[in-house]
Amino acid sequence: MSAGEYDRYDRIRGVLADADEPLTAREILALVEECDECEAIDSPHRVATVLGRRAERGEVEVIAGQPYRYRLAT
Repeated sequence: MSAGEYDRYDRIRGVLADADEPLTAREILALVEECDECEAIDSPHRVATVLGRRAERGEVEVIAGQPYRYRLAT
């Protein structure tokens, strides 16, 4: 896993940690983009990909639906 992917996950994880409810990839991306100093994430698909990999490790819970929603695993 590249350093850039760790950085993306750290920002995404921060957004999820602050959220009161599960969020969609699009909602997560919008909140990550509010950080002016952060490297940009190019799409909701990238957010979903990063979170999908972390879900395989049990770090993130994916809530099936249309659209998928994500939250940190507890």
